Amino acid sequence: MNIITGKRKRAQKVVIYGVEGIGKTTFASHFPSPVFIDTEGSTDHLDVARTDKPTSWQMLVSYVKEFAMMPGLYRTLVIDTIDWAEQLCVEYICAQHQKKGIEDFGYGNGYVFVREEMGRFLNLLDEVIDAGMNVVLTAHAQIRKFEQPDELGAYDRFELKLGKKTGSQTSPLIKEWADMVLFANYKNEIITTQTNKKKATNGKRLMYATHNPAWDAKNRHGLPDMMPFEYSQIAHVIPEDLLATIAAEHILKEDPNKYPPEVMQAAKNKLEPFKKSQKLSLQLKQQQKHMILH
Repeated sequence: MNIITGKRKRAQKVVIYGVEGIGKTTFASHFPSPVFIDTEGSTDHLDVARTDKPTSWQMLVSYVKEFAMMPGLYRTLVIDTIDWAEQLCVEYICAQHQKKGIEDFGYGNGYVFVREEMGRFLNLLDEVIDAGMNVVLTAHAQIRKFEQPDELGAYDRFELKLGKKTGSQTSPLIKEWADMVLFANYKNEIITTQTNKKKATNGKRLMYATHNPAWDAKNRHGLPDMMPFEYSQIAHVIPEDLLATIAAEHILKEDPNKYPPEVMQAAKNKLEPFKKSQKLSLQLKQQQKHMILH
C-alpha cells in the first residue's frame, strides 16, 4: 500500500456554463494548449485546434479515447458543449434499444440508461485527466423552478441545460465529477433615463464560483464567490508544466505496446531534462553533505 501525504498537482476538471453569447468557448480557449471537440460548431471564429464535429456518440467516445492514449500533444481537452453531447448520448441509447424516443422506455428506464452511459463517459474523461490533460466541459444555462423541502414557495435558479428530465439524472453526476463548476452571467444594471424611466442594461461579465440559491457553482480552490469572467482569475489553479511530466512518467510505466512509438519517444524526451535536473540536484546535496562532514 502506497500512502501519499500533502497536496498533489494534477490536471483539473472544469465545468463552465452560462447564458448565451457570454463567451464560454472563448474563455475555454485560454486554457493551456487546448484542443476542442466541438459538438455544435461554435469554434469556427476562433484560431484553435479542433477535431471534426462528432456526429454520433460512438464518434465522440472514440475521440476521447484517442486523447487518453496520446497525452502530451495538448494540455487541455475541451468538450463544447456537454449538453449537445448529451443529445448524442440519448440518440445512442434509443438506437441501442430500438426506441424512437427516450420516453418510449417507460418507467423512466431510458433516463437511467443515459445516466449510466454518461457515468462511463466521465470515467473515460478521468483517463484523460490521468494522462495529464485538463478537461473542460462547457454548457448552456437554463432557468428552472426550484423548491426546497423546508421552504415555502418556489424560486427561479440557473442550472446546467441538460435534458428536461435527463438533467435530473446526469447533471448531479457532472457536478460531482468536476473540481470547479463556474457560472457566467451578466450583471444587469438599472439606470434612470432623462425621462426618469428605469432601464436595465447588460453590465459586466461575471463568473461565480460558489453555490448560491440562484445558481449552481462550486470550486475546491478557495476561489472568490464572484470574479470578472476572465481566465486570468483562475489561471493560478490550473497546473501547466508539471502536467506533461506526470503524463510522461505515466506513459513510460505502461506496457510499451500500449502507445504508438512516437508517443513513447515524446515521453522519453520530456523526462530527459527533468531527470538531468534531479541528478544535478542530488549531486549538489551530496557535495554539501561531504563539505559538512569534512
